Amino acid sequence: MTKITPNAARPTPRQSPRQAPGWQDTAGEEEESTPLTAEQARQWRASHPQLRVTRVLAMQVVTGIVVAALTWAWTGRPLVAWSAAYGALVGVLPAALAARGTARWAAPGFPPAAALAGLMWWEAVKLVLTGGMLMAAPKILGAPSWPALLIGLVLTIKVYWVGLLLAQSMRSRQGQAQRVKTNGC
Repeated sequence: MTKITPNAARPTPRQSPRQAPGWQDTAGEEEESTPLTAEQARQWRASHPQLRVTRVLAMQVVTGIVVAALTWAWTGRPLVAWSAAYGALVGVLPAALAARGTARWAAPGFPPAAALAGLMWWEAVKLVLTGGMLMAAPKILGAPSWPALLIGLVLTIKVYWVGLLLAQSMRSRQGQAQRVKTNGC
């Protein structure tokens, strides 16, 4: 076992004195970042629109309704459709609660460490609530169809990726519109 001492950060005889100890990618010169001006920040925000949380949650609700309706149409069994709908609810309800709780911590001027702690707290709440809802499924539904429930849950959760893809397509469409307005200049 190697003992770590305060002198461990000093260059060893095999290291050249110019090479900084640590990771290889940190040995080079670091590029200094300059803060954006107000106009540059406005342009950056305009070219990188944020996807609203309520829009993602609405997409999740619509996905849950579609999954439940398709399940009912495909199987003809209401219990299987209710299981898929409950699975979607297990995905949407904790996410909505966590989004609501996290939004308060993400206010401008809020200390970053506290915002990170708030995010971790609400993610833990979301996990506990999701687990509790899954454990309560037999009490609520009787004998749920677990495959349908899990399919509803997974498809509802994966809507986040659709939201990210939509945000990227919105960004690229705005970029194309700006190029057209400026005629490529």
